[in-house]
Amino acid sequence: MNKTQKNEVIEVLKEKFSQYNNFYITDTESLTVEQVSNLRRTCFDKNVEMKVAKNTLIRKALESLDAEKYAGVFDSLHNVTALMFSENPKEPALIISSFRKKGNVEKPVLKAAFINGDIYSGDNNLKALTQIKTKNELIGEVIGLLQSPAKRVLAGLLHHHEKQAEAAAQ
Repeated sequence: MNKTQKNEVIEVLKEKFSQYNNFYITDTESLTVEQVSNLRRTCFDKNVEMKVAKNTLIRKALESLDAEKYAGVFDSLHNVTALMFSENPKEPALIISSFRKKGNVEKPVLKAAFINGDIYSGDNNLKALTQIKTKNELIGEVIGLLQSPAKRVLAGLLHHHEKQAEAAAQ
């Protein structure tokens, strides 16, 4: 890979890191070509972009954007690295978990995840990341909580009105 090609890869990566608030750094070493193809297909189906790149180029892209902000992920840039970019903070974690379960394999291994500015280092965070609440899930919960008292008040008023109607009918 010549300098021009390396710079092109760095630019593509910078674009992706700027576009997405969430990305996962995974180790896909020892996966077969077929397994990687299946993983890519699953990612594509779930609107997760998967990119494999050299660690040095990933690091250069992150450093040129904001070395301080991304400093916590640099330690995870070793071995074979596949990046997963997603709008949904937990989708890559769900993909990794189900891929490992379905194929009865240990990979991909989560090296780090960058979720809305927070860094989760290590594969031991995978289960917690599958349980992260997305923005839409949180909004739904808040709406449910807000609707709940109103529903009870309306049900109470309706019940009271029915009792009055019954009493008047007798």
